[in-house]
Amino acid sequence: MIRPIRATLLAACLLAPLAVRAQTLEIATDQSPVGLDPHIATAFSTALIDSAIYEGLTAIDAGLRVVPALAASWTVSADGKVYVFKLRDGANFHNGRAMVPADIEANIARVRDPKTGSPFASRFTSITKVETGADTVTITLEQPQAAFLGQLAGLAIVAPEAVAELGRKPVGTGPFKLVSWIPDTAITLERHTGYWEPGLPKLAAVKFNIVPDAATRQIGVASGTYRMLPSLDAATATALAGAPGVTLLQAQDLAYSVLGLNVTKAPFDKPEVREAFNMAIDRAQLVQAAYFGRGVPGGPLSPALTSWALPVSDFPCYKPNAEGAKKKLAEAGVTLPLKVTLNVLGSLPIVVDVAQVVQAQLNKAGFAVTLNVQEQGKFIADWRASNFEGFVSLNGGSPDPDDYFGRTFQTGGATNVFKYSNPEIDQLLNDGRVETNTAKRKAIYDKAQRILACTGPAMALAYGTLFTAVRDDVAGFTPLATRSLRSLRETSIGK
Repeated sequence: MIRPIRATLLAACLLAPLAVRAQTLEIATDQSPVGLDPHIATAFSTALIDSAIYEGLTAIDAGLRVVPALAASWTVSADGKVYVFKLRDGANFHNGRAMVPADIEANIARVRDPKTGSPFASRFTSITKVETGADTVTITLEQPQAAFLGQLAGLAIVAPEAVAELGRKPVGTGPFKLVSWIPDTAITLERHTGYWEPGLPKLAAVKFNIVPDAATRQIGVASGTYRMLPSLDAATATALAGAPGVTLLQAQDLAYSVLGLNVTKAPFDKPEVREAFNMAIDRAQLVQAAYFGRGVPGGPLSPALTSWALPVSDFPCYKPNAEGAKKKLAEAGVTLPLKVTLNVLGSLPIVVDVAQVVQAQLNKAGFAVTLNVQEQGKFIADWRASNFEGFVSLNGGSPDPDDYFGRTFQTGGATNVFKYSNPEIDQLLNDGRVETNTAKRKAIYDKAQRILACTGPAMALAYGTLFTAVRDDVAGFTPLATRSLRSLRETSIGK
């Protein structure tokens, strides 16, 4: 958008100091991070800020393709087991120290160490050896792993000497570094002057203002107090549509609303009961009621994965059938109503809205649902400990099916909080992980989707449109389906 410029000395004098201040991008987010250790904390509030502080060997671009990051290039052996990464020249940590190959080795070891308790550990269990050279890192796998390069994008490289205080004092190699953190108020990052990419980042600083109230965030971006609202909920996006001076950017979200069940607790151990949950849910109605129509009914994989995701029409259990759900419960020997308590991530309004719609739908189909709305810390603690009958949350997806399915549904997976174990799924995921032929991999994951959609432990509900509201003078920002703010490094103010 081009605006007329008043060529007067007075206007120039007034605008000059504003231009200087404008190089701090004011962002409003809805909640504080629970910590900034990228190997442990997985909440969206943490990942959002971490994506500006840290980088991996690789990155995921707007087309969900793997691109170089801290690794400038790589080669893969013919058998798919040996990866040689050439590290980028000039990459430095925020404490001023140059990044060296030993740092990559230390980060891999930390994530794999059971004492760390990293939810990403299962991505790297097949690593058998890590070797370092002058500017290279060689990683050897036990077997081929088709998703490996994409999974490395999620392995944030931290300064090993800083891990003791990483949660509060992050030290990465990313375009911005932490300068202040006022709990529940604001987190300020400033330009990392030692960043490896010449001319980046363009901004002098980024300030994340913690603003829990959606109406306040909306008014703030409309008035210009804030220049960006990332990961907007559908209600706020609808309210901001057409607001003067505000542009809505969008992408198909990889994240999805989900109802999960602990299969160690009867009767949720029965596939028929889990299928009844799916039959009782009207996903199209949920999208209209909770997402204001700005989303799509969801299967196990996001529709953003156009090469992998099956249409929901392939899942018979997705056709709403309250009476059929009651019949399925009766066949499973369940006395109606089936009582279930669902923990709800209360820090995200969309999750609460989804939970309330699902509660009403389930209660019409032989269930008696109680919602236990929890604050973020308590919800995450219970989720990680599998301390629930069921839960409703917003879960992140991945650009490759194996990365998500493996850690979530394989026996012993790092985020398999459902305690789900299915030998057929385990075999399919093992086969898909080592298969290099794309068509054969798709056939494997098609079969896995059909099993997981109806009788898996997680009822995928809907995938929303991911909105970011920016002021019209913000340039260069690209929203990513992964919810990463990596493109802040190319962002500037003033067109």
